[in-house]
Amino acid sequence: MVYRYRIATVFGGSGFIGRHLIRRLARTGCVIRVPSRQPADAAFLRTLGSVGQIVPLPVTIRDDRSLAYAIRGADLVINLIGILAPSGGGSSFEAVQAELPGRIARIAKQEGVARLVQMSAIGADAASPSGYASSKAEGERRVLEAFPEATILRPSIVFGPEDGFFNRFGAMSLVSPFLPLIGGGKTRFQPVYVGDVCDAVMQALATPDSMGRTYELGGPRVYTFKELMQLVLKETGRYKRLLEIPWWLATLQGAVLEHLPGKMLTRDQVRLLRKDNVVSGTLPGLAELGVTPTAAEVIIPTYMDKFRIGGRFAAHGAADGPQPGNGGPQPRA
Repeated sequence: MVYRYRIATVFGGSGFIGRHLIRRLARTGCVIRVPSRQPADAAFLRTLGSVGQIVPLPVTIRDDRSLAYAIRGADLVINLIGILAPSGGGSSFEAVQAELPGRIARIAKQEGVARLVQMSAIGADAASPSGYASSKAEGERRVLEAFPEATILRPSIVFGPEDGFFNRFGAMSLVSPFLPLIGGGKTRFQPVYVGDVCDAVMQALATPDSMGRTYELGGPRVYTFKELMQLVLKETGRYKRLLEIPWWLATLQGAVLEHLPGKMLTRDQVRLLRKDNVVSGTLPGLAELGVTPTAAEVIIPTYMDKFRIGGRFAAHGAADGPQPGNGGPQPRA
């Protein structure tokens, strides 16, 4: 690989994907700016590079002058910012996932940036009833309108030590007598390892042919939602019932839970779950970028062990109740 980028600006660099990507970018020797409303929140990233290499910057994302300050002089811009649910105060899907990417792309083009990478998501669809999916699609459209050479990456569910999916259900297994199967647990997913997503970014940056192209990033195996919940229970060593939640009831629960702190479930997420989250097969993916996908079963045990009975150092397979095949009641779906 040949890297020719001297200064990179990474929006969303202090998030889950960002911290893994910045470690890789730092190895190339480029200076990395990490714009943030609270620069102190990104200070932990400094240790991922040499002294002075990683620079948290204050930014007001609603102010184009502030965005231009963060971008000016960079030859590489990466936008990782995204939300799973609106949080008020102007943090709507439209503002964060449609308007902001378009503004970053427009300013990047004005400032003479050489490369732009936009992190989107599988399922991005302008016609989707989900605000998350439709805003992702609109963000892609605005990015390419302003910066046609941009590279768009669409990952499925991203897993890794700090992920918001397996960790959420692992924590739920500590306190809940069941794990939910929304819509019967039949929705299909193709989880992709955060390290593979970051490798895809790095490969795209080293490949001029990736400019102006969209890639779908999925792992080596497709799972149903039910199979993912079974994987959670296997790795936590906990016996819990898998309870089917019909769509209408999940929608009702989302209408309540979306108003509570943490937003464990929203109506928009229920709408999103009605559609499979797997690669389409019509767009290039990890293989075209030279990245071999990593199986979830290889990585998940390295961080889900903290949810086991007795904690991280308990024997793998310890359980909190009768187990299937050991004379206890069988799990019901």
